Amino acid sequence: MRAHVETMQRDQLRAMRIADATRPIDHEAARTAVRPLQGVQSSVWIDNANLLVLVGGGAYRSMATIDRICMALQPLGDTLGVVVNLQDVAATTSEGADTLSRNCQLRAEERALGQPRRQVDVLDPEVRRVFRAKQGVSK
Repeated sequence: MRAHVETMQRDQLRAMRIADATRPIDHEAARTAVRPLQGVQSSVWIDNANLLVLVGGGAYRSMATIDRICMALQPLGDTLGVVVNLQDVAATTSEGADTLSRNCQLRAEERALGQPRRQVDVLDPEVRRVFRAKQGVSK
């Protein structure tokens, strides 16, 4: 009976997008877990929820890489409390250097309850878009 009630509680928290506070991910264990992944150069926690991962090459700046990082973090705790921010250190364009961000368990623009959206890039992509529009450059 107790296991059934705990499962219902977990499902309810998940539906409300609330990370399980009893299963936080240890930051150093997370950095150790992502270090051996292909393309990963380094990683650092920006704050309690945002993991910044630097990769070497545009091929690794993808949602597939974020998926691999999140899979490596799963055994460590509740990944609903983690947003992976991915940057390519070998980028040759400003767009290539933009950060890809996603919560491990949600879609790209979604965050867990109480998880603020963090501005990681120095230049907001919207500012760049407006600048290019004024210059008459598409993209």
